[in-house]
Amino acid sequence: MANVRLGSGESFESMLRRFGKQVETDRILAEVRRRRFYEKPSAVRKKKEAVKKRKSSR
Repeated sequence: MANVRLGSGESFESMLRRFGKQVETDRILAEVRRRRFYEKPSAVRKKKEAVKKRKSSR
């Protein structure tokens, strides 16, 4: 979980910008998008195999 504290003399906008960067580096939004809809374990497995196949064919 991203946690950002407001520093002394720091504006809310700069804290919000730091929070956005923290969320991006922690890949929280990517995880939320991935978990938005349920995927069956077999579908996840097939997707991983397709990625492996694509990477190995290069």
